[in-house]
Amino acid sequence: MLVSLVSIASLMLSTLLMMIGYGLMNFVVPIRSVAEGWSTFTISCIATGYTFGFTISCIITPKFVQRVGHVRVFGALISLLCIGVLLCALMVDWRAWIAFRFISGFGIAGSYLIIESWLNERVTNDNRATIFSVYMITCLVGSIGGQYLVPLGDPKTTYLFILCGVIFSLAMLPTALSTAQSPTPIAQAKFDLPKLYRLSPIAFVGSLLSGALSGTWSSLGGVYTQNIGMNTAQGATLLSCVLAGGAVSQMPIGRISDMIDRRIVMIVCGVVGVIACVSMTLLSVESQVALYIGGFFVGTMLYPIYSINVAHANDRAAPDEYVTISSGIMILYGLGTVSGPLVGGALMQFAGPPGLLWFLALVFAFYAGYAGWRMAMRKANEGRIEKTGFQSLPIPVRGTDATPRSAISPSE
Repeated sequence: MLVSLVSIASLMLSTLLMMIGYGLMNFVVPIRSVAEGWSTFTISCIATGYTFGFTISCIITPKFVQRVGHVRVFGALISLLCIGVLLCALMVDWRAWIAFRFISGFGIAGSYLIIESWLNERVTNDNRATIFSVYMITCLVGSIGGQYLVPLGDPKTTYLFILCGVIFSLAMLPTALSTAQSPTPIAQAKFDLPKLYRLSPIAFVGSLLSGALSGTWSSLGGVYTQNIGMNTAQGATLLSCVLAGGAVSQMPIGRISDMIDRRIVMIVCGVVGVIACVSMTLLSVESQVALYIGGFFVGTMLYPIYSINVAHANDRAAPDEYVTISSGIMILYGLGTVSGPLVGGALMQFAGPPGLLWFLALVFAFYAGYAGWRMAMRKANEGRIEKTGFQSLPIPVRGTDATPRSAISPSE
Protein backbone atom coordinates (compact mmCIF):
# COMPACT_ATOMS: atom_id res chain seq x y z
CA MET A 1 0.00 0.00 0.00
CA LEU A 2 2.81 2.40 0.89
CA VAL A 3 4.46 1.73 -2.46
CA SER A 4 1.21 2.56 -4.25
CA LEU A 5 0.84 5.83 -2.35
CA VAL A 6 4.44 6.81 -3.09
CA SER A 7 3.89 6.13 -6.80
CA ILE A 8 1.08 8.71 -6.92
CA ALA A 9 2.59 11.26 -4.52
CA SER A 10 3.57 13.75 -7.23
CA LEU A 11 0.19 13.38 -8.94
CA MET A 12 -1.62 14.01 -5.63
CA LEU A 13 0.52 17.10 -4.98
CA SER A 14 -0.39 18.43 -8.43
CA THR A 15 -4.04 17.63 -7.69
CA LEU A 16 -3.88 19.44 -4.35
CA LEU A 17 -2.44 22.60 -5.91
CA MET A 18 -4.89 22.45 -8.81
CA MET A 19 -7.83 22.17 -6.41
CA ILE A 20 -6.56 25.06 -4.29
CA GLY A 21 -6.54 27.20 -7.41
CA TYR A 22 -9.93 25.79 -8.40
CA GLY A 23 -11.47 26.56 -5.02
CA LEU A 24 -10.12 30.11 -5.15
CA MET A 25 -11.27 30.64 -8.74
CA ASN A 26 -14.78 29.31 -8.18
CA PHE A 27 -15.32 31.69 -5.25
CA VAL A 28 -13.57 34.84 -6.46
CA VAL A 29 -15.26 34.85 -9.89
CA PRO A 30 -18.86 35.06 -8.59
CA ILE A 31 -17.84 37.54 -5.88
CA ARG A 32 -16.25 39.81 -8.49
CA SER A 33 -19.33 39.37 -10.68
CA VAL A 34 -21.57 40.58 -7.87
CA ALA A 35 -19.22 43.49 -7.18
CA GLU A 36 -19.51 44.54 -10.83
CA GLY A 37 -23.27 44.82 -10.39
CA TRP A 38 -24.12 42.12 -12.92
CA SER A 39 -27.54 40.51 -12.55
CA THR A 40 -27.92 37.00 -11.19
CA PHE A 41 -29.09 35.77 -14.57
CA THR A 42 -26.02 37.29 -16.23
CA ILE A 43 -23.81 35.54 -13.68
CA SER A 44 -25.61 32.27 -14.39
CA CYS A 45 -24.88 32.74 -18.11
CA ILE A 46 -21.20 33.14 -17.25
CA ALA A 47 -21.43 29.95 -15.21
CA THR A 48 -23.00 28.16 -18.16
CA GLY A 49 -19.94 29.04 -20.24
CA TYR A 50 -17.87 27.15 -17.67
CA THR A 51 -20.14 24.10 -17.56
CA PHE A 52 -20.41 23.99 -21.35
CA GLY A 53 -16.61 23.96 -21.61
CA PHE A 54 -16.54 21.22 -18.98
CA THR A 55 -18.92 19.05 -21.01
CA ILE A 56 -17.11 19.59 -24.33
CA SER A 57 -13.79 18.70 -22.71
CA CYS A 58 -15.19 15.34 -21.57
CA ILE A 59 -15.67 14.46 -25.24
CA ILE A 60 -12.57 16.02 -26.80
CA THR A 61 -9.79 15.58 -24.23
CA PRO A 62 -9.54 11.76 -24.58
CA LYS A 63 -8.67 12.23 -28.25
CA PHE A 64 -5.75 14.50 -27.38
CA VAL A 65 -4.52 12.08 -24.70
CA GLN A 66 -4.67 9.25 -27.19
CA ARG A 67 -2.45 11.20 -29.59
CA VAL A 68 0.22 12.77 -27.35
CA GLY A 69 -0.09 11.19 -23.89
CA HIS A 70 -1.20 12.12 -20.40
CA VAL A 71 1.63 14.38 -19.24
CA ARG A 72 1.69 16.69 -22.27
CA VAL A 73 -2.07 17.11 -22.32
CA PHE A 74 -2.13 17.71 -18.56
CA GLY A 75 0.43 20.49 -18.99
CA ALA A 76 -1.63 22.05 -21.78
CA LEU A 77 -4.81 21.92 -19.72
CA ILE A 78 -3.14 23.53 -16.70
CA SER A 79 -1.98 26.30 -19.06
CA LEU A 80 -5.60 26.77 -20.15
CA LEU A 81 -6.62 27.12 -16.51
CA CYS A 82 -4.03 29.86 -16.05
CA ILE A 83 -5.12 31.59 -19.26
CA GLY A 84 -8.81 31.45 -18.35
CA VAL A 85 -8.48 33.02 -14.91
CA LEU A 86 -5.88 35.63 -15.94
CA LEU A 87 -8.00 36.79 -18.87
CA CYS A 88 -10.81 37.46 -16.39
CA ALA A 89 -8.47 39.92 -14.66
CA LEU A 90 -7.40 41.58 -17.93
CA MET A 91 -10.88 42.11 -19.43
CA VAL A 92 -13.77 42.63 -17.02
CA ASP A 93 -16.75 42.22 -19.32
CA TRP A 94 -19.44 39.61 -18.76
CA ARG A 95 -19.63 38.71 -22.46
CA ALA A 96 -15.92 37.99 -22.56
CA TRP A 97 -16.11 36.14 -19.26
CA ILE A 98 -18.46 33.57 -20.81
CA ALA A 99 -15.64 32.62 -23.19
CA PHE A 100 -12.99 32.81 -20.47
CA ARG A 101 -15.02 30.54 -18.21
CA PHE A 102 -15.46 28.14 -21.11
CA ILE A 103 -11.66 27.89 -21.25
CA SER A 104 -11.49 27.22 -17.50
CA GLY A 105 -14.22 24.58 -17.67
CA PHE A 106 -12.47 22.84 -20.54
CA GLY A 107 -9.19 22.84 -18.62
CA ILE A 108 -10.51 21.54 -15.31
CA ALA A 109 -12.65 18.75 -16.83
CA GLY A 110 -9.77 17.47 -18.92
CA SER A 111 -7.48 17.57 -15.89
CA TYR A 112 -9.97 15.51 -13.90
CA LEU A 113 -10.15 12.95 -16.69
CA ILE A 114 -6.41 12.58 -16.88
CA ILE A 115 -5.93 12.36 -13.10
CA GLU A 116 -8.57 9.67 -12.70
CA SER A 117 -7.33 7.70 -15.69
CA TRP A 118 -3.83 7.90 -14.23
CA LEU A 119 -5.08 6.66 -10.85
CA ASN A 120 -7.03 3.82 -12.41
CA GLU A 121 -3.80 2.50 -13.87
CA ARG A 122 -2.04 2.60 -10.50
CA VAL A 123 -4.72 0.89 -8.38
CA THR A 124 -5.63 -2.75 -7.85
CA ASN A 125 -8.80 -4.27 -6.46
CA ASP A 126 -7.08 -4.48 -3.07
CA ASN A 127 -6.14 -0.80 -2.77
CA ARG A 128 -8.74 0.90 -4.99
CA ALA A 129 -10.88 2.18 -2.12
CA THR A 130 -7.88 3.55 -0.22
CA ILE A 131 -6.33 5.28 -3.24
CA PHE A 132 -9.58 6.93 -4.27
CA SER A 133 -10.24 7.96 -0.67
CA VAL A 134 -6.88 9.73 -0.67
CA TYR A 135 -7.87 11.36 -3.95
CA MET A 136 -11.22 12.54 -2.55
CA ILE A 137 -9.61 13.94 0.60
CA THR A 138 -7.01 15.73 -1.51
CA CYS A 139 -9.73 17.32 -3.64
CA LEU A 140 -11.75 18.34 -0.59
CA VAL A 141 -8.80 19.84 1.31
CA GLY A 142 -7.64 21.73 -1.78
CA SER A 143 -11.08 23.15 -2.57
CA ILE A 144 -11.72 24.32 0.99
CA GLY A 145 -8.22 25.76 1.27
CA GLY A 146 -8.65 27.72 -1.94
CA GLN A 147 -11.92 29.25 -0.76
CA TYR A 148 -10.25 30.53 2.41
CA LEU A 149 -7.63 32.38 0.34
CA VAL A 150 -10.29 34.85 -0.85
CA PRO A 151 -10.22 36.98 2.35
CA LEU A 152 -6.49 37.55 1.79
CA GLY A 153 -7.15 39.97 -1.07
CA ASP A 154 -9.72 42.29 -2.60
CA PRO A 155 -11.78 40.57 -5.34
CA LYS A 156 -12.24 43.98 -6.98
CA THR A 157 -8.54 44.02 -7.86
CA THR A 158 -6.44 41.67 -9.98
CA TYR A 159 -4.49 40.29 -7.00
CA LEU A 160 -6.56 37.15 -6.36
CA PHE A 161 -6.82 36.35 -10.07
CA ILE A 162 -3.05 36.53 -10.44
CA LEU A 163 -2.58 34.44 -7.28
CA CYS A 164 -4.91 31.84 -8.75
CA GLY A 165 -2.88 31.77 -11.98
CA VAL A 166 0.33 31.28 -9.99
CA ILE A 167 -1.16 28.36 -8.05
CA PHE A 168 -2.35 26.70 -11.25
CA SER A 169 1.15 27.09 -12.72
CA LEU A 170 2.68 25.47 -9.64
CA ALA A 171 0.29 22.53 -10.03
CA MET A 172 2.11 21.38 -13.15
CA LEU A 173 5.57 21.23 -11.57
CA PRO A 174 5.28 18.05 -9.42
CA THR A 175 3.99 15.98 -12.34
CA ALA A 176 6.31 17.48 -14.95
CA LEU A 177 9.41 16.92 -12.78
CA SER A 178 8.41 13.52 -11.39
CA THR A 179 10.55 10.49 -12.15
CA ALA A 180 7.54 8.17 -11.79
CA GLN A 181 6.59 6.15 -14.85
CA SER A 182 4.07 7.88 -17.11
CA PRO A 183 0.76 6.14 -17.81
CA THR A 184 0.49 3.84 -20.78
CA PRO A 185 -1.54 4.86 -23.84
CA ILE A 186 -5.29 4.81 -23.31
CA ALA A 187 -8.22 3.46 -25.24
CA GLN A 188 -11.05 5.87 -25.86
CA ALA A 189 -14.42 4.82 -24.47
CA LYS A 190 -17.56 5.38 -26.47
CA PHE A 191 -20.79 6.39 -24.78
CA ASP A 192 -24.17 4.96 -25.71
CA LEU A 193 -27.01 7.03 -24.21
CA PRO A 194 -29.90 4.91 -25.59
CA LYS A 195 -28.30 1.81 -24.10
CA LEU A 196 -27.88 3.56 -20.76
CA TYR A 197 -31.55 4.51 -20.75
CA ARG A 198 -32.59 0.94 -21.52
CA LEU A 199 -30.42 -0.41 -18.72
CA SER A 200 -31.34 2.17 -16.08
CA PRO A 201 -33.80 4.99 -16.83
CA ILE A 202 -33.35 6.28 -13.28
CA ALA A 203 -29.57 6.54 -13.68
CA PHE A 204 -30.14 8.35 -16.99
CA VAL A 205 -32.52 10.94 -15.52
CA GLY A 206 -30.73 10.99 -12.18
CA SER A 207 -27.44 11.92 -13.83
CA LEU A 208 -29.03 14.95 -15.47
CA LEU A 209 -30.56 15.98 -12.15
CA SER A 210 -27.39 15.44 -10.11
CA GLY A 211 -25.53 17.59 -12.64
CA ALA A 212 -28.18 20.31 -12.30
CA LEU A 213 -27.88 20.20 -8.50
CA SER A 214 -24.11 20.31 -8.17
CA GLY A 215 -23.58 22.60 -11.18
CA THR A 216 -26.09 25.15 -9.90
CA TRP A 217 -24.74 25.21 -6.37
CA SER A 218 -21.07 25.33 -7.40
CA SER A 219 -21.76 28.14 -9.88
CA LEU A 220 -24.16 30.24 -7.82
CA GLY A 221 -23.41 29.28 -4.21
CA GLY A 222 -20.90 32.12 -3.95
CA VAL A 223 -23.46 34.55 -5.36
CA TYR A 224 -25.98 33.32 -2.79
CA THR A 225 -23.59 34.02 0.12
CA GLN A 226 -22.92 37.55 -1.15
CA ASN A 227 -26.57 38.36 -1.77
CA ILE A 228 -27.67 37.34 1.73
CA GLY A 229 -25.01 39.61 3.23
CA MET A 230 -22.20 37.24 4.19
CA ASN A 231 -18.61 38.43 4.04
CA THR A 232 -16.01 36.37 2.21
CA ALA A 233 -14.91 34.38 5.28
CA GLN A 234 -18.50 33.52 6.21
CA GLY A 235 -19.29 32.60 2.63
CA ALA A 236 -16.24 30.35 2.41
CA THR A 237 -17.35 28.62 5.61
CA LEU A 238 -20.85 27.96 4.25
CA LEU A 239 -19.48 26.55 0.98
CA SER A 240 -17.03 24.42 2.96
CA CYS A 241 -19.84 23.05 5.14
CA VAL A 242 -21.68 21.90 2.01
CA LEU A 243 -18.54 20.16 0.78
CA ALA A 244 -17.89 18.61 4.18
CA GLY A 245 -21.44 17.23 4.27
CA GLY A 246 -20.86 15.51 0.95
CA ALA A 247 -17.56 14.04 2.09
CA VAL A 248 -18.99 12.69 5.37
CA SER A 249 -22.10 11.10 3.84
CA GLN A 250 -20.64 9.45 0.72
CA MET A 251 -19.59 6.14 2.23
CA PRO A 252 -22.44 5.62 4.76
CA ILE A 253 -25.10 6.30 2.13
CA GLY A 254 -23.26 4.12 -0.36
CA ARG A 255 -23.00 1.20 2.05
CA ILE A 256 -26.71 1.44 2.84
CA SER A 257 -27.48 1.40 -0.88
CA ASP A 258 -25.45 -1.82 -1.16
CA MET A 259 -27.73 -3.50 1.37
CA ILE A 260 -31.17 -2.38 0.13
CA ASP A 261 -32.81 -1.30 -3.13
CA ARG A 262 -30.79 1.71 -4.26
CA ARG A 263 -33.97 3.43 -5.42
CA ILE A 264 -35.18 3.61 -1.81
CA VAL A 265 -31.96 5.43 -0.94
CA MET A 266 -32.53 7.78 -3.90
CA ILE A 267 -36.02 8.60 -2.61
CA VAL A 268 -34.71 9.29 0.90
CA CYS A 269 -31.89 11.48 -0.45
CA GLY A 270 -34.38 13.48 -2.49
CA VAL A 271 -36.81 13.97 0.41
CA VAL A 272 -34.09 14.95 2.90
CA GLY A 273 -32.62 17.30 0.28
CA VAL A 274 -35.99 19.04 -0.10
CA ILE A 275 -36.32 19.44 3.68
CA ALA A 276 -32.77 20.80 4.03
CA CYS A 277 -33.18 23.32 1.21
CA VAL A 278 -36.57 24.55 2.40
CA SER A 279 -35.24 24.87 5.94
CA MET A 280 -32.39 27.09 4.72
CA THR A 281 -34.86 29.46 3.03
CA LEU A 282 -36.33 30.18 6.47
CA LEU A 283 -32.98 31.26 7.94
CA SER A 284 -31.37 34.68 7.85
CA VAL A 285 -27.70 35.63 7.78
CA GLU A 286 -27.90 36.38 11.51
CA SER A 287 -28.44 32.65 12.09
CA GLN A 288 -25.00 31.74 10.82
CA VAL A 289 -24.57 28.48 12.73
CA ALA A 290 -27.99 27.28 11.60
CA LEU A 291 -27.11 28.18 8.00
CA TYR A 292 -23.88 26.22 8.26
CA ILE A 293 -25.77 23.20 9.61
CA GLY A 294 -28.38 23.52 6.87
CA GLY A 295 -25.65 23.74 4.23
CA PHE A 296 -23.99 20.65 5.69
CA PHE A 297 -27.20 18.64 5.32
CA VAL A 298 -27.76 19.91 1.78
CA GLY A 299 -24.28 18.64 0.92
CA THR A 300 -24.92 15.24 2.51
CA MET A 301 -27.65 14.65 -0.06
CA LEU A 302 -26.38 16.67 -3.03
CA TYR A 303 -23.06 14.93 -3.67
CA PRO A 304 -23.61 11.17 -3.04
CA ILE A 305 -26.45 10.78 -5.56
CA TYR A 306 -24.02 10.87 -8.50
CA SER A 307 -22.20 7.80 -7.18
CA ILE A 308 -25.51 6.05 -6.49
CA ASN A 309 -26.55 6.65 -10.11
CA VAL A 310 -23.32 5.06 -11.34
CA ALA A 311 -23.72 2.09 -9.00
CA HIS A 312 -27.35 1.51 -10.00
CA ALA A 313 -26.51 1.56 -13.70
CA ASN A 314 -23.56 -0.80 -13.20
CA ASP A 315 -25.79 -3.23 -11.25
CA ARG A 316 -27.60 -3.92 -14.50
CA ALA A 317 -24.58 -3.83 -16.82
CA ALA A 318 -22.08 -6.48 -17.82
CA PRO A 319 -18.48 -5.93 -16.66
CA ASP A 320 -17.31 -4.94 -20.15
CA GLU A 321 -19.98 -2.21 -20.22
CA TYR A 322 -18.87 -0.35 -17.11
CA VAL A 323 -16.67 2.24 -18.83
CA THR A 324 -19.26 2.88 -21.55
CA ILE A 325 -21.98 3.32 -18.92
CA SER A 326 -19.85 5.66 -16.81
CA SER A 327 -18.97 7.73 -19.88
CA GLY A 328 -22.65 8.15 -20.76
CA ILE A 329 -23.47 9.14 -17.20
CA MET A 330 -20.68 11.70 -17.27
CA ILE A 331 -22.01 13.30 -20.46
CA LEU A 332 -25.52 13.50 -18.99
CA TYR A 333 -24.10 14.96 -15.81
CA GLY A 334 -22.34 17.62 -17.87
CA LEU A 335 -25.57 18.49 -19.70
CA GLY A 336 -27.23 18.93 -16.32
CA THR A 337 -24.51 21.33 -15.19
CA VAL A 338 -25.13 23.42 -18.33
CA SER A 339 -28.89 23.79 -17.86
CA GLY A 340 -29.05 23.97 -14.07
CA PRO A 341 -27.32 27.35 -13.55
CA LEU A 342 -29.49 29.01 -16.22
CA VAL A 343 -32.75 27.94 -14.60
CA GLY A 344 -31.45 28.45 -11.06
CA GLY A 345 -30.09 31.89 -11.97
CA ALA A 346 -33.38 32.94 -13.52
CA LEU A 347 -35.24 31.85 -10.40
CA MET A 348 -32.78 33.78 -8.20
CA GLN A 349 -33.33 36.84 -10.38
CA PHE A 350 -37.09 36.51 -9.86
CA ALA A 351 -37.29 35.43 -6.20
CA GLY A 352 -34.00 36.69 -4.75
CA PRO A 353 -31.37 34.55 -2.99
CA PRO A 354 -33.92 31.97 -1.70
CA GLY A 355 -34.71 31.22 -5.34
CA LEU A 356 -31.51 29.18 -5.54
CA LEU A 357 -32.62 26.94 -2.67
CA TRP A 358 -36.15 26.63 -4.05
CA PHE A 359 -34.68 25.46 -7.36
CA LEU A 360 -32.51 22.87 -5.60
CA ALA A 361 -35.55 21.72 -3.61
CA LEU A 362 -37.56 21.27 -6.81
CA VAL A 363 -34.79 19.19 -8.39
CA PHE A 364 -34.48 17.05 -5.26
CA ALA A 365 -38.26 16.55 -5.28
CA PHE A 366 -38.26 15.47 -8.92
CA TYR A 367 -35.37 13.10 -8.23
CA ALA A 368 -37.27 11.44 -5.38
CA GLY A 369 -40.51 11.36 -7.34
CA TYR A 370 -38.93 9.80 -10.41
CA ALA A 371 -37.21 7.14 -8.29
CA GLY A 372 -40.56 6.30 -6.68
CA TRP A 373 -42.24 6.08 -10.07
CA ARG A 374 -39.53 3.77 -11.40
CA MET A 375 -39.97 1.51 -8.36
CA ALA A 376 -43.62 1.18 -9.28
CA MET A 377 -42.77 0.47 -12.92
CA ARG A 378 -39.89 -1.98 -12.45
CA LYS A 379 -39.33 -4.47 -9.66
CA ALA A 380 -35.91 -4.62 -8.03
CA ASN A 381 -35.20 -8.14 -9.27
CA GLU A 382 -35.87 -7.43 -12.95
CA GLY A 383 -32.74 -7.54 -15.12
CA ARG A 384 -29.27 -7.87 -13.64
CA ILE A 385 -29.55 -8.03 -9.84
CA GLU A 386 -25.98 -8.73 -8.71
CA LYS A 387 -24.79 -5.52 -7.09
CA THR A 388 -21.39 -4.21 -8.10
CA GLY A 389 -20.59 -2.61 -4.76
CA PHE A 390 -20.70 1.12 -4.14
CA GLN A 391 -17.62 3.18 -4.96
CA SER A 392 -17.46 6.73 -3.71
CA LEU A 393 -16.81 9.03 -6.68
CA PRO A 394 -15.91 12.72 -6.49
CA ILE A 395 -17.93 15.07 -8.71
CA PRO A 396 -17.14 18.48 -10.08
CA VAL A 397 -19.01 20.75 -7.80
CA ARG A 398 -16.81 21.58 -5.93
CA GLY A 399 -15.91 22.88 -7.57
CA THR A 400 -14.81 20.32 -5.91
CA ASP A 401 -14.99 18.48 -5.20
CA ALA A 402 -15.47 16.20 -7.30
CA THR A 403 -15.67 15.02 -10.67
CA PRO A 404 -17.36 12.46 -12.79
CA ARG A 405 -15.70 9.20 -13.43
CA SER A 406 -13.19 9.25 -16.23
CA ALA A 407 -14.31 8.72 -19.78
CA ILE A 408 -10.93 7.31 -20.60
CA SER A 409 -9.32 4.25 -19.16
CA PRO A 410 -5.97 2.53 -19.46
CA SER A 411 -5.63 0.00 -22.23
CA GLU A 412 -5.55 -3.59 -21.23
